[in-house]
Amino acid sequence: MTPGLSMPYKPHRIKKLYYSISEVAAMFDVNASLIRFWEKEFDILRPTKNKKGNRLFTQEDVENIYLIYHLVKERGFTLEGARNQLGQNYDEVQRRAQVSQSLSRIRGFLEEIDRILAGEGKQ
Repeated sequence: MTPGLSMPYKPHRIKKLYYSISEVAAMFDVNASLIRFWEKEFDILRPTKNKKGNRLFTQEDVENIYLIYHLVKERGFTLEGARNQLGQNYDEVQRRAQVSQSLSRIRGFLEEIDRILAGEGKQ
Protein backbone atom coordinates (compact mmCIF):
# COMPACT_ATOMS: atom_id res chain seq x y z
CA MET A 1 0.00 0.00 0.00
CA THR A 2 2.87 2.32 0.48
CA PRO A 3 4.81 3.95 -2.27
CA GLY A 4 8.11 4.56 -0.56
CA LEU A 5 7.66 4.55 3.19
CA SER A 6 4.65 6.83 3.60
CA MET A 7 1.13 5.61 4.21
CA PRO A 8 -1.16 7.34 1.71
CA TYR A 9 -4.47 6.13 3.04
CA LYS A 10 -5.16 7.88 6.32
CA PRO A 11 -8.21 6.26 7.92
CA HIS A 12 -10.33 8.50 10.10
CA ARG A 13 -11.16 7.47 13.63
CA ILE A 14 -14.59 9.09 13.52
CA LYS A 15 -16.79 7.59 10.86
CA LYS A 16 -18.86 10.10 8.96
CA LEU A 17 -21.83 9.33 6.76
CA TYR A 18 -20.40 11.35 3.89
CA TYR A 19 -17.00 12.72 2.96
CA SER A 20 -16.32 15.58 0.57
CA ILE A 21 -14.07 15.02 -2.41
CA SER A 22 -11.36 17.12 -0.78
CA GLU A 23 -11.47 14.93 2.35
CA VAL A 24 -11.24 11.78 0.23
CA ALA A 25 -8.39 13.19 -1.84
CA ALA A 26 -6.53 14.07 1.39
CA MET A 27 -6.98 10.52 2.71
CA PHE A 28 -5.07 9.18 -0.30
CA ASP A 29 -2.76 12.15 -0.80
CA VAL A 30 -3.97 12.65 -4.38
CA ASN A 31 -5.64 15.49 -6.25
CA ALA A 32 -9.43 15.73 -6.30
CA SER A 33 -9.21 15.62 -10.10
CA LEU A 34 -7.87 12.06 -9.88
CA ILE A 35 -10.85 11.03 -7.75
CA ARG A 36 -13.21 12.60 -10.33
CA PHE A 37 -11.35 10.80 -13.11
CA TRP A 38 -11.61 7.45 -11.34
CA GLU A 39 -15.29 8.09 -10.81
CA LYS A 40 -15.72 8.22 -14.60
CA GLU A 41 -13.53 5.17 -15.16
CA PHE A 42 -14.88 2.78 -12.50
CA ASP A 43 -18.53 1.79 -12.16
CA ILE A 44 -18.10 0.91 -8.48
CA LEU A 45 -17.67 4.63 -7.67
CA ARG A 46 -21.01 6.38 -7.60
CA PRO A 47 -20.97 9.13 -4.99
CA THR A 48 -24.20 10.92 -4.35
CA LYS A 49 -24.40 14.61 -5.10
CA ASN A 50 -26.07 17.31 -3.05
CA LYS A 51 -28.24 20.10 -4.47
CA LYS A 52 -25.13 22.11 -5.32
CA GLY A 53 -23.70 19.17 -7.24
CA ASN A 54 -20.94 18.47 -4.69
CA ARG A 55 -19.91 14.84 -4.49
CA LEU A 56 -20.62 13.06 -1.22
CA PHE A 57 -18.67 9.84 -0.70
CA THR A 58 -19.83 7.11 1.66
CA GLN A 59 -17.46 4.86 3.62
CA GLU A 60 -18.12 2.18 0.98
CA ASP A 61 -17.03 4.63 -1.74
CA VAL A 62 -13.84 5.36 0.24
CA GLU A 63 -13.12 1.65 0.57
CA ASN A 64 -13.64 1.18 -3.19
CA ILE A 65 -11.31 4.10 -3.89
CA TYR A 66 -8.74 2.37 -1.71
CA LEU A 67 -9.08 -0.78 -3.84
CA ILE A 68 -8.57 1.26 -7.00
CA TYR A 69 -5.63 3.07 -5.41
CA HIS A 70 -4.12 -0.26 -4.34
CA LEU A 71 -4.37 -1.74 -7.83
CA VAL A 72 -3.32 1.32 -9.83
CA LYS A 73 -0.83 3.13 -7.60
CA GLU A 74 0.64 0.35 -5.52
CA ARG A 75 0.49 -2.68 -7.77
CA GLY A 76 0.93 -0.83 -11.07
CA PHE A 77 -2.18 -2.02 -12.88
CA THR A 78 -3.48 -0.13 -15.89
CA LEU A 79 -6.99 1.28 -15.53
CA GLU A 80 -8.30 -1.51 -17.76
CA GLY A 81 -6.44 -4.12 -15.74
CA ALA A 82 -7.78 -2.69 -12.48
CA ARG A 83 -11.34 -2.69 -13.89
CA ASN A 84 -10.93 -6.33 -14.91
CA GLN A 85 -9.58 -7.32 -11.51
CA LEU A 86 -12.42 -5.58 -9.69
CA GLY A 87 -15.00 -7.06 -12.04
CA GLN A 88 -13.72 -10.62 -11.88
CA ASN A 89 -12.08 -10.90 -8.45
CA TYR A 90 -13.54 -8.16 -6.24
CA ASP A 91 -13.40 -10.25 -3.06
CA GLU A 92 -9.82 -11.37 -3.73
CA VAL A 93 -8.72 -7.79 -4.49
CA GLN A 94 -10.36 -6.65 -1.27
CA ARG A 95 -8.63 -9.40 0.73
CA ARG A 96 -5.20 -8.66 -0.77
CA ALA A 97 -5.63 -4.92 -0.18
CA GLN A 98 -6.47 -5.58 3.47
CA VAL A 99 -3.39 -7.79 3.84
CA SER A 100 -1.25 -5.09 2.21
CA GLN A 101 -2.66 -2.44 4.54
CA SER A 102 -2.02 -4.65 7.59
CA LEU A 103 1.56 -5.32 6.50
CA SER A 104 2.12 -1.58 6.04
CA ARG A 105 0.92 -0.91 9.56
CA ILE A 106 3.20 -3.64 10.92
CA ARG A 107 6.13 -2.21 8.96
CA GLY A 108 5.44 1.26 10.35
CA PHE A 109 5.26 -0.16 13.85
CA LEU A 110 8.56 -1.99 13.42
CA GLU A 111 10.22 1.11 11.96
CA GLU A 112 9.04 3.10 14.97
CA ILE A 113 10.50 0.48 17.31
CA ASP A 114 13.76 0.65 15.35
CA ARG A 115 13.84 4.46 15.69
CA ILE A 116 13.18 4.21 19.43
CA LEU A 117 15.89 1.60 19.92
CA ALA A 118 18.36 3.57 17.81
CA GLY A 119 17.63 6.65 19.92
CA GLU A 120 18.18 4.75 23.16
CA GLY A 121 21.46 3.32 21.91
CA LYS A 122 22.86 6.84 21.29
CA GLN A 123 22.22 8.11 24.81
